Amino acid sequence: MLNRWSVGSGKMTGIPSLNTNTITNEFCQSMNKGADDTICAHCYSMAMLTTYRKSCTPKFEDNSKFLSSKVHPFEYLPPCPATVGRFSSHGELINMKHLINIYNICRAQPKAVFSLWTKRKDLVNKLSKVINITKPVNLILVYSNPKLDKIMTEPPKHFDKVFNNITDHNSTLINCEGRCIDCMKCYTLGNKTKSIVEAVK
Repeated sequence: MLNRWSVGSGKMTGIPSLNTNTITNEFCQSMNKGADDTICAHCYSMAMLTTYRKSCTPKFEDNSKFLSSKVHPFEYLPPCPATVGRFSSHGELINMKHLINIYNICRAQPKAVFSLWTKRKDLVNKLSKVINITKPVNLILVYSNPKLDKIMTEPPKHFDKVFNNITDHNSTLINCEGRCIDCMKCYTLGNKTKSIVEAVK
């Protein structure tokens, strides 16, 4: 089976990611062109994939098409090569099929812990309310707050945590710095930290 997972580096060292192509994602394109007070206007992924990480875009684009085109049987879903994994360190949910495939990857590996960052509350809510598919117990769902310097202390319905970005690098509210593997707030089931705050890089 094709290895669709990427090896983490920098902040993500030690945690594999299943990524998609930010550049061709219509939601990302729209948000990136939005107001300057959103984190998407300062998107690290868009900048990286159009410059020094261009070599990643063919793989990420293939992942985009694979995950969003149809709901795959469990045996065709790419297994995570570790006991913890992240969805979308690059990219964003594309459609409902994409989200269902992510949920099914989690269900196919019940002993692993997964985390998904997304701004797509619409898809998460619809999947739960309309299609009646519940979040897997081994998935930590993180709402990526699009507003800069507008800290949310409680996650939206269906989410476990909310991730905030601020411009003040000296703020005492910052509780996200260093490598994820050394912290694991966002990758530990039952962790009680609901609001994560990071300074914009």
